[in-house]
Amino acid sequence: MFSIKNIFKKKTEAVQPEKKIEFFKKKFKKAQQKKLMAQERRQRIKNYLERAGLDISTQKLSKIFFNIAILTNLAVSGYLIYYFSVTYGITWGTVVASMVVLWIFVFVLLIFALWIIFYLAVDLKIFKRKLDVEEVLPDFLQLTASNINAGMTIDRALWYAVRPRFGVLAKEIEIVAKETMSGVDLKTALEKFASRYDSVILKRSISMLNEGIEAGGEIGDLLNRVAVNIQEQKSMMKEMSANVMTYVIFITFATVVAAPFLFALSGVLVEVVHNLGSALGSTTSAAANAGIPLTFSGTGISQSDFRIFAVVSLVITSLFSAMMISTIKKGNIKSGVKYIPIFIGISLILYLVVGGLAAKLLGLFFG
Repeated sequence: MFSIKNIFKKKTEAVQPEKKIEFFKKKFKKAQQKKLMAQERRQRIKNYLERAGLDISTQKLSKIFFNIAILTNLAVSGYLIYYFSVTYGITWGTVVASMVVLWIFVFVLLIFALWIIFYLAVDLKIFKRKLDVEEVLPDFLQLTASNINAGMTIDRALWYAVRPRFGVLAKEIEIVAKETMSGVDLKTALEKFASRYDSVILKRSISMLNEGIEAGGEIGDLLNRVAVNIQEQKSMMKEMSANVMTYVIFITFATVVAAPFLFALSGVLVEVVHNLGSALGSTTSAAANAGIPLTFSGTGISQSDFRIFAVVSLVITSLFSAMMISTIKKGNIKSGVKYIPIFIGISLILYLVVGGLAAKLLGLFFG
């Protein structure tokens, strides 16, 4: 009998045992590779969070984001069901189809957006920690040099140079000290500490310290010179920032003061032209009835459309202006993130205030 069972049995019997073993080996190898890739991915995320000083489980974080997305979708779904059923009288079939689309696409987009926002926040926190380390690094190196000159070993000099005011750097040096006490080489522990921060100053300082240790020179004098060089570099950066202050003032004035003022006056002008067009429309109708060939037509831009355009333009202008100012003053964009909400808030408030005052003055003069 040529049944499916017999055919399958003949095919399996025809397979040699060596091929079966090879097949299972390949399958096991692929499973192991996937497992290792997942472990490496989790380790990278863990190291990334450690650079920001965060001790958060990624699984717990995923559950939190999942719950936020669920609650948000429930709230939006309830509102849409009530709004469309009451206002437009849409059938339940359309409502169910809309909910399916909402829960498939919006849910995924919301999870994706939450992860992006989280990574941006973590990246900014890492950048802030790097700035904090660079700020106190010269003082720490000078204290370490003093301890070395007093006769301490390098690891003890690093440990006893820790002060509470050093903040992030103090915690990092404590980690280095614990690793060295557990048997890790000092050079390896310092390199691991420097690799956690994308700081050229820190990496060069640690590299010079390790080279000094290997060469066996005067480590105290070396650390003092490194600290002085870092302070001189900071002084040069402050001087360069002061030299470009004129450009910063000009960009700030144009973004925060001039642009909202001009947009507000333009909005009032749009309203005046619209009212004038309405008045002239009745005049042209009367002239046409009298046989005078006078026409005035055209709708132009509405007040609501111009207000949307003005708000969007102010937000985009404030965003890029804050980024430009940060690049001019600090040499990077991340330092100017704090300026973005300030610029956007002030420009929008000034736009609304000037627009309201101009509209009231216009009503007093032409009312």
